[in-house]
Amino acid sequence: MGINFMTLTRHIYEGERKIPGATGELSALLHELSLAAKVISLEVNKAGLVDILGFTGDNNVHGEKVKKLDMYSHDMLFRAMDHGGHLCAMASEEEEDIIHIPDHHKRGKYVLLFDPLDGSSNIDANVSIGTIFSIYKRITPDDGSPGRMEDCLQPGIKQVAAGYVVYGSSTIFVYTAGDGVYGFTLDPAFGEFLLSHNNIRIPEQASIYSINEGNYKYWKPGLKKYIKYIQDAYDRGRKPYSTRYIGSMVADIHRNLLYGGIFIYPADRRNPNGKLRLMYECNPMAFIIEQAGGRAIDGSKRIMEIQPTDLHQRVPIYIGSKNAVDKVEEYLQKDENS
Repeated sequence: MGINFMTLTRHIYEGERKIPGATGELSALLHELSLAAKVISLEVNKAGLVDILGFTGDNNVHGEKVKKLDMYSHDMLFRAMDHGGHLCAMASEEEEDIIHIPDHHKRGKYVLLFDPLDGSSNIDANVSIGTIFSIYKRITPDDGSPGRMEDCLQPGIKQVAAGYVVYGSSTIFVYTAGDGVYGFTLDPAFGEFLLSHNNIRIPEQASIYSINEGNYKYWKPGLKKYIKYIQDAYDRGRKPYSTRYIGSMVADIHRNLLYGGIFIYPADRRNPNGKLRLMYECNPMAFIIEQAGGRAIDGSKRIMEIQPTDLHQRVPIYIGSKNAVDKVEEYLQKDENS
């Protein structure tokens, strides 16, 4: 069998040629993100060999301890993206406010939001972790001025591209620009991302559920009933769902995207707004899953239609195969109406 020479860069630029009037700026952004991913991947892969594990001693905006590799990934993404002339602003899960493009660099018409290292609590255990990103067009005048908060606080339906990178047994870059979902695996021999998952479609019927069942007693009754429903599937002549929960959103959703499944991080009595961040995690993942034929809701409405009010806003999320999300929505609505 011959080598697949559809590289990520080639795929991005071939997609650009299909769009009348495309300027190439979005393509350049995605290419720069792939370069940052390669560098972060190298550091992740040798994390056990160098003095990069452990905590920095600081807390991030959420009061969580910051690991060294978190900040390395954050800094690498900033340094890879600040000088290309395509962005007017950035925002990161690790920074409280928006990140301005330095004055000595040209500013462009796009905004980048990112979670530099999702699942970083798993670093020391050598579990798959990842980077999540989301790209929007600025809504303030494209006149070279700094981006503003309103450029960042746009609903997910305004995304022009989104993606994630899984750093696991291999490094995989998955992205959508609104025309399907594509995955590329990094070949370390070539130093290139090669097409490995063409036009990914999530199975409509799930077989896996991913949720932290240690929080069961805090869940709402509707969610408890749904979990019981998928566990008791033998009563309906079907296999029960398998539970698979890594605790790294990127890894859990990537597996469910390929095999069919539902990932749930609900609101509960302790976290009435959920725990995951709308702008850095839920919106980009919702865009990807919807482009692959799935659904993403907060329990009652579409994730990507939520109007954000804060950069670090948290929301509950139910995301994955369409039939599974339809069913959990049904149980949640029954609970609300009872």
